[in-house]
This record gives sequence, C-alpha cells and structure tokens, in this order.
Amino acid sequence: MRLLSNERETPTTRRIRIGLDGITFQYSAGQAASLAAGSSESTPYSIASAPFETTRHGWLEFLVKVDGSSRFGAIVSDLSPGTRMVVSGAAGSFTLPSEVTGPLLFVAGGTGIAPIRSMIREMLFRDASQRPSLLYSARTPEEFAYLDEFRELAEQGRLDLTLTLTGNAADWRHARGRAGAAHLESMAGARTLCFICGPPAMVTDVPATLKSLGVPQTHIRTEGW
Repeated sequence: MRLLSNERETPTTRRIRIGLDGITFQYSAGQAASLAAGSSESTPYSIASAPFETTRHGWLEFLVKVDGSSRFGAIVSDLSPGTRMVVSGAAGSFTLPSEVTGPLLFVAGGTGIAPIRSMIREMLFRDASQRPSLLYSARTPEEFAYLDEFRELAEQGRLDLTLTLTGNAADWRHARGRAGAAHLESMAGARTLCFICGPPAMVTDVPATLKSLGVPQTHIRTEGW
C-alpha cells in the first residue's frame, strides 16, 4: 500500500489517506489497524474512513496524533505521498451493530473522534433517516478534527452536534467542561445506544453518568486510547 495524502488536520494531528492499490480490505466502522512506514514501530490507530468510502474510493483514512516517541506518530509529519505503508488487518469490537432500532449517541474526546467519525458516516450512509447525536470535547477550539464536516451535517439536519471545550478560550460560544450530566441529560434515555471513545477519564466517567440517566449497561460501548 502507499500513502496518498498527508495533511494537517489540527495543530497536533495529521489526516492521512492510504491507497489500497487494488487490495481488498474488509473492516467494520469503528475498528482499528496498525500502521508502519520505514523503520517505525507498528502502531494501532482507529480507522477514520467509513467502509462505504473505502469501497467507493479505494483508500483508508486515519487521524494520527503527532508525538515524539518511537511510534508511527513520531514520523508521520515527514511522510510524503508515495511512501510505502504497512497496514495490518482490521481488528476490534467497538463497532456499529448490523441493525440499529433506537437513537444513537456518540461521545468523543480528542483523537477519539476517528472511530466515531467512521461510525457516523457509515450509519448515515446506511439509513438516511437516522439523526445521531454527537458530543465532542477538545482542549482548544483548534483541536476539533473534522469540524467543518460535522457542522455541515448539523446544518443539513442530519446530526445533532454539541461541542464542549475543556480548556480556556475567551471567545468560545459553545458548551464548556468535560462531558457530563449537564451535556448528556437531553441526549440519552433508556433506548439510546451510546458509543464513547476518548481519554481514560472520559471512558470511565461518561458511562457512569449515562447509567445514572437511565441508559442500561448493555447500551453503552466504549473504546479508550
């Protein structure tokens, strides 16, 4: 496989697309695959593209956090289109069910938006009548990945979008604070199927809050990073 594009998405992330070059790559929305290039350590990342996009366009998309370790994130900023990539098969159980009968709520923090983006896109492709809710938190206004895309879906009436800022910004006009009961009480109920992906505190605290709001444990699915 080869790198098709490598673009800055936020100050700390890169959005990359990897061409399949005719290779069949099966996955479910929400799953992950490990990436490597050159001598970098193979590192798992959630797939940000939706399966229908991969089938249609022949590429996989990933949102990669830039970091200074020996992992793939340490070199991603320097990779040029055409670079040969090693991609593992897809894995993971944080996925959409084959059938969805009730409301959908997605809660994401930071780069946890990657599998959530895949699931939202795939769900809307499958069922145009769905209108999922997304509660998305980031530390700064610049760290919301895929923001234009989500805002467009919200403007089209296809997504209920709530942004909440966990850091400081003087001119922020949306919600503030970590995802909690004040944000979730109008979004969740006994029939809501909930997907949460983000830092450890979010993956611990949000399910507890959802259960206090009447969401059964069987309707809560989590993925940490």
